[in-house]
Parts: sequence; structure tokens; C-alpha cells
Amino acid sequence: MSRLVDETTTTAREALADVDVALLPTGSVEQHGPALPLGTDFMAAQAVAETLADREDVVLLPTIPVGVSEHHRQFDGTLWTDPATFEDYVEDVVSSIASHGVEKVVVVNGHGGNNDALTRVARRVRREEVAYAVPWNWWGGIGDVLEDEFGAGITHADEIETSMLLEVAEELVREAALEAAEAGANDAWGEEVHGANIGFDTADFSDSGVVGTPTRGSREAGERLLGASSGELAALVEWLADQNIDHLWPEDHR
Repeated sequence: MSRLVDETTTTAREALADVDVALLPTGSVEQHGPALPLGTDFMAAQAVAETLADREDVVLLPTIPVGVSEHHRQFDGTLWTDPATFEDYVEDVVSSIASHGVEKVVVVNGHGGNNDALTRVARRVRREEVAYAVPWNWWGGIGDVLEDEFGAGITHADEIETSMLLEVAEELVREAALEAAEAGANDAWGEEVHGANIGFDTADFSDSGVVGTPTRGSREAGERLLGASSGELAALVEWLADQNIDHLWPEDHR
């Protein structure tokens, strides 16, 4: 894997010549309760992307750390950007690498709040035949592992994210604070009243900012999560690399 930021302007052309797919990690800098670091989401996404280091047909783009996180704004340290600003920024980065000949991109995402914006970007760059960008969450495609390990899907600063961070950045997990994180947690995302979700901000339904049971997290589970996620990303990259770019454009543009 070539890391674009490590190249020079004179080596980049050769480095990109045999590249089929670019990986663009995205995430957030937002509260993850008292035990997990603010960078949890982008750290996890970046770590999964870096597992493909042995692939010569992949280039790793610099991580976009700040995402769509205003719903965590009441918690100290949270940074956020407007969804339209985030979309434009991601689109510019994707368009930039496409201008150098790499028109296939996997956006390796670690923050669910980015999903809608990333989908809009992917549709736009495809419609304009600039690039074919695939938004992909690191927990995508590993539902069987999540079910087997935890019996549930991912929420926020929960046992799943705790396990992943114990694997990829153990030194940043405040394990002594996991019980306090769980004591102030909610058991589900949002607050429902007569079928309406009125939990617009995380602070509306979680005292600690956590949803789930982070004390159930473990390094062993994190190792399995990272391995499974890496396998899914490798398979997605393999599929994308094999596609003819002309066959990926919208039907009405062919």
C-alpha cells in the first residue's frame, strides 16, 4: 500500500500508476463517554484501512477526522462540521485523487452520523462521472461476528467500540472509567414517544454520552472485530479493483 502523504510530487506518479483503489478513512472527533478517546471513530476506520498495507494496488489517503457530530455538541471536546461542508470536503478529496487517475474510492467510515452525507457524495461524483466512491462502515458485513460476540449491533461508545479501541489504541482507553460510562448510559439510541424519536441530541437520552454496555468490551473481541472487518474491506477492494470503470457509471450515461 502506498501512503499518499509519504510520497513526493516526483514519486507520486509512479506510486499511483498501478493503483486501482484509493482508501479514504473518515470518522469524527466527538465524545465517546469518559472511557474512550474523542478520536474513536476515525481511529477505528484508519486502523481497518491500514490492515491492507500489503496490497500494491491500493493507496491510502489522509484521514478526514472531523465529521457530522453536532448532536454530541453538549459534551466537552466534540468537534463538528455542517453536513454540506463535510460533503463538499469529501467530494473535493475524491475528485482530487480521481484527477490523478484513481477513479475508484472506498470511503472507510467510522461514524454513523456521516452516512447520509457520504451517500450524497457518492451519488454526485458517480452522476458526474468523476469517480466511483463506495461509502463503507467498518462494521459493515460483519453482523455475524457482532451477533456472536455481543448479541447486538453497534450503538455508541458501547462494548463493540470499546473492544475495537482496546485492539487498535489500548493505551487511550481509560478502563477505570468504563463502569462510570456504563452507569450513565442509555440502553438504546434515542428516546421514543408514541413512535416518534425525540432524542435529537445524545444529551437528551444519555447522561454519560454512552449507549450500551462498554464493560463487556474486551481486547480479544476487538482482535476478532478487526480481523473480520479487514477481511470484508479486502473483499470489497478486490471486487472494486476488478470492475471496469465504464460499467460503473449510471445507466443513462453509458
